[in-house]
Amino acid sequence: MGKLIEMNTVLDRIHDGATVMIGGFMGCGTPHTIMDGLVQKGVKNLKVIANDTALIGRGIGKLIDHNQVSELTASHIGLNPKTGQQMNQGQIKVDLVPQGTLAERIRAGGAGLGGFLTPTGLGTVVQEGKQVIKVGGREFLLEQPLRAEVALIKAFKADERGNLVFRLSARNFNPVMATAADYVVAEVEQFVPAGDIQPDQVHLPGIFVDAVVLSKESNGEEQEECN
Repeated sequence: MGKLIEMNTVLDRIHDGATVMIGGFMGCGTPHTIMDGLVQKGVKNLKVIANDTALIGRGIGKLIDHNQVSELTASHIGLNPKTGQQMNQGQIKVDLVPQGTLAERIRAGGAGLGGFLTPTGLGTVVQEGKQVIKVGGREFLLEQPLRAEVALIKAFKADERGNLVFRLSARNFNPVMATAADYVVAEVEQFVPAGDIQPDQVHLPGIFVDAVVLSKESNGEEQEECN
């Protein structure tokens, strides 16, 4: 069955204190079955890199509900009030990063770059503690790349070689995160033999994917969520 594995094998790779990238945007494109597995395992002190923490009781929000996250790098947390509460109470260290900068930091980590320059955040709290570099008379912030031990992503379909097809807006952060982690797990709704996905249909080549697990969600739920 190629790269298809059991959920327990995935969970064994994620230990207390692990740095984990989790795909999704407000829960769309988040590997919900894996999130349930992490809750059941009870892994603690996770350092999560994600766009957001979704909603209370949904996706990454379940990890927040069970106090399993100690550090969070994200673009926004406003849709999940529990994240804000835990931040204000000192339970979670939160680093809020402009969304485009977050995506580019992950891309830089996947591409092996030492960082990149951006004017985004100059003169704001985003600038605090960062190096300012002048190029051509303009000032830029030096942003550092992001990498993780494990990336947990969600796709619609995978084949035995790990080639992935995403659906609609579920693509969001998933492909770029798959390039920036030591071990990449894709949760999918459909698993097909090698050759069933035509080359021009592949959104993410299998070389970036170490393992595939099957989702418990129905196609209809994901379709509705990610329109």
